[in-house]
Amino acid sequence: MLTKKRRRLALRTCSLAGRLLIENGSNMDRVNDTLNHMARSAGLKDFQAFTTVTGMVLGANNLPNAIVMNIRRRKNDLSKIAAVNEISREMAQGLITLPEAYAQLKWVDRQGPYKFQNLVEALAAAVLSLALMIVFTGDYRDCWAGFIDGGISYAVFSYMIRKFKIQYLGEFCSSLVIGFLAVVMVKLGWAHDINDIIIGAVMPLVPGIPLTNAARDLVSGNLISGPTRGIEAILTAVAIGSAIVIVLHFV
Repeated sequence: MLTKKRRRLALRTCSLAGRLLIENGSNMDRVNDTLNHMARSAGLKDFQAFTTVTGMVLGANNLPNAIVMNIRRRKNDLSKIAAVNEISREMAQGLITLPEAYAQLKWVDRQGPYKFQNLVEALAAAVLSLALMIVFTGDYRDCWAGFIDGGISYAVFSYMIRKFKIQYLGEFCSSLVIGFLAVVMVKLGWAHDINDIIIGAVMPLVPGIPLTNAARDLVSGNLISGPTRGIEAILTAVAIGSAIVIVLHFV
């Protein structure tokens, strides 16, 4: 029989794990599966979890009191998802205790960007832009322009997201930069095709993870989170497209 204190700690541990998974881009199937494994390992009976992309409700042992958590921010950080899954597996295998699992989850939650994360992300986005520009357009002449445009625009995106924390603003502003740099490089005679440069540079901003999670949630029967993630992906695409259209029209 669980004591009241241990039951409360178990629910707090599950709620923290669920929040970390949802905030960092996990699909709902993974969230529910992880929460059920952790609740079972902690000894909770009759565990129930209602999870969406904006909040969750957890309860156990047929008690009237439950944990309600509101989730306000979401991003894509697969490293934190992997860390939570590893903690869940270790807890299920008996390698760590419930208090240790809670402490490790709190540590994962506190982890912010490392010192050169913005620079590394911008460089990775630049390489991705170059590679996908060649794959999609076959344009080798302007691939260096896609490299520069993709790297600078993603640096702007990272700065806007961390500075203002306003959804879709980062995608809109970085897309303005993409279009502006592409137009300037072509008009100065440094590059040849505006469209090819834009196609390569926007690839790091394309909402691939939300689209994938939306499809997975819909297939698994989650008719709340699936459409919500799909709408988020569509709004992101609209922010990117509208910024490019504004630049091409006025510059």
